[in-house]
Amino acid sequence: MQQTRTIEISTGLFIILGFVALFFLATSTTNIGAYGDSGGYIVTASFTNVGGLKVRAPITMAGVSIGRVTAISLNPRTFNAIVSMRIDSNFNQIPDDSSASILTSGLLGEQYIGISPGGSETFLKNGSKIQFTQSAIILENLIGQFLFNKASSGSK
Repeated sequence: MQQTRTIEISTGLFIILGFVALFFLATSTTNIGAYGDSGGYIVTASFTNVGGLKVRAPITMAGVSIGRVTAISLNPRTFNAIVSMRIDSNFNQIPDDSSASILTSGLLGEQYIGISPGGSETFLKNGSKIQFTQSAIILENLIGQFLFNKASSGSK
């Protein structure tokens, strides 16, 4: 009877430790801290095409994550995508003439926004708009243009 109870308790502890390890792995690999509101300031940018950009996509500068995309909407007048971004408050000296580009991590990876700094003496602040943008490069469009150019040059 005592041996059975010891086996049951050790099995229960083993299962609990397994769940704790799974929880730790899930929170450390998914970057769960990025989903909370960490403060900072909101800036917007207008793009003609955002491709597969998603809300909570990272915003980087020189490869360092400086914020997250908070919203993507469509301007009904210009039919451009308006992207709202929350930039962490410790990055408060980004020149206001900086440019934003939608980039892809790897050949077929997820898309993110890369900010290239400008040279202005004034900085982005809450409610600022990034004027210089470069939209996403759509791989299907590039392949289509390449095939069309090959077909038209082959018919001559």
